[in-house]
Amino acid sequence: MASEELQKDLEEVKVLLEKATRKRVRDALTAEKSKIETEIKNKMQQKSQKKAELLDNEKPAAVVAPITTGYTVKIRWDQSDKFVKIYITLTGVHQVPTENVQVHFTERSFDLLVKNLNGKSYSMIVNNLLKPISVEGSSKKVKTDTVLILCRKKVENTRWDYLTQVEKECKEKEKPSYDTETDPSEGLMNVLKKIYEDGDDDMKRTINKAWVESREKQAKGDTEF
Repeated sequence: MASEELQKDLEEVKVLLEKATRKRVRDALTAEKSKIETEIKNKMQQKSQKKAELLDNEKPAAVVAPITTGYTVKIRWDQSDKFVKIYITLTGVHQVPTENVQVHFTERSFDLLVKNLNGKSYSMIVNNLLKPISVEGSSKKVKTDTVLILCRKKVENTRWDYLTQVEKECKEKEKPSYDTETDPSEGLMNVLKKIYEDGDDDMKRTINKAWVESREKQAKGDTEF
């Protein structure tokens, strides 16, 4: 697995660092060590997130700010083959007249307005939905302390991984640049190759010696962490 290969790379970099004496070599190896450690950390976080998603299929809550200052509303959402369902919690919303709860839909957004809830009005606008919705097929339901927004998918049987395009872009930016389809050792090999090609004879001897010793140490199974 890629994570196991990364751990092996980290072990090898540590061994090479112990043997390297030239500053340029040590700096390059130290930078590579930090990079590998970051990639391992990111992969562990990804595994934790996947486990959490398996335990709870609902999407994490998004926080929105209504008109009223000092009050926030947490929402959650899930989906079926035909609908994306957004649950908005507002205490007492089921007690206001039906006409006081209004939702305006467009193909890529919806706007919720709740009037005169305990003397205050609340508004929430969600723009740039991940995919187009059917305006005519979308609707709302008011339940106890909850407004349920039903966005009818324009293309049924398609999965939404995110609620909005903005959320998708933010999550993709957080993903590590490490490509799991390539050999995890490639980055380390390129760093050592660059140092070797640019170095003088002493530097090349240092790398060769450290490389051989690290391989021998791993072969014996006594690599230190």
